[in-house]
Amino acid sequence: MTSPRLIAVLGEMRELGDQAVDGHRKVGREAAEQGIDVVVAVGGALAKQLALAAGDAGVPKVAICPDNPTATAFVMSILRPGDRVLVKGANSDMRWQIAQGLAGQEITGHQH
Repeated sequence: MTSPRLIAVLGEMRELGDQAVDGHRKVGREAAEQGIDVVVAVGGALAKQLALAAGDAGVPKVAICPDNPTATAFVMSILRPGDRVLVKGANSDMRWQIAQGLAGQEITGHQH
């Protein structure tokens, strides 16, 4: 039996302005320091920076997904019993849809 994993599904933080790239890289490094096993970065260029930093810092599995439905499908495809999933992102990007999909709930808000 494999050990449960910590999976972090992280969206972009557009409110960082000029600090956006460095801020996303810092979050990626912090994920590694916190022992996250899987980072799923959701979005575009800033999500890519987060994912690359996470992988460089030692997160064992990293994925980049362009949108909520893709991220939900990816996490569902790798989810194992006992895994814990954190979903964090801006309300404007409706990342709660990922949590709803993983919990088998009706998806609220418009779909991206």
